[in-house]
Amino acid sequence: MTQSATHLLTDQEATAHPPLEAMVVRFAGDSGDGMQLTGGQFTLSTALAGNDLATFPDFPAEIRAPQGTTFGVSAFQINFGSTAIDTAGDQPDVLVAMNPAALKTNVKALRDGGLIIADEGEFTPRNLTKAGYDQSPLDDGSLARWQLVRFNISQLTLDAVKPFGLGNKEALRCKNMWTLGLALWMFDRDRAPIVDWLTTKFAKKPELAEANIAALNAGHAYGETVEIGAQVRQHHIAAAPAEPGL
Repeated sequence: MTQSATHLLTDQEATAHPPLEAMVVRFAGDSGDGMQLTGGQFTLSTALAGNDLATFPDFPAEIRAPQGTTFGVSAFQINFGSTAIDTAGDQPDVLVAMNPAALKTNVKALRDGGLIIADEGEFTPRNLTKAGYDQSPLDDGSLARWQLVRFNISQLTLDAVKPFGLGNKEALRCKNMWTLGLALWMFDRDRAPIVDWLTTKFAKKPELAEANIAALNAGHAYGETVEIGAQVRQHHIAAAPAEPGL
């Protein structure tokens, strides 16, 4: 990220928000939402930023569980910081919940006052029922212990990849890249290694590479330009001390 694009803190802001030493982030969604891939690429960007880290991939209880059910939730947790990190963390500071089932199975692990980022586009009556909710937890006050930020990641992704002519199902598969783009903005990470990886991964299907890159950039731009709320702001975690290597 260029200096002009980086949020520069005033003395007052720096006092109110001292530099963080570590952060625990958990990505959670349906087993088809690409959470392991998202977590893996966020881990790559974190390692390249020089942070120490530990990860914990949490696979679904049932590999082929019905879509949208709690048994099919897949999650990936990463603890990263500017000091030595020995575990993947006990309580996430940030939970990214891609659907109601992901929220239900993971929110109780989130520390009090932690941040929930929810894809409200997936909180449909059908998905709420599948997850065992009588009403949307985004609206009933049950999440008052935490900070809640909600926006329609599904629709924002569809809008971002519309120029590439993908079908609805294929377009929604880019949601994880949109989410990753937002996370890269939140923690001041470089997108270039992810763009290179997508270009290589989809070398034989360049339209898919371009769509996923567009989704990645759209998520990053959303964080950069939209007033999401005071809870979602950019954090910079300094590199951890490391012995010189080869």
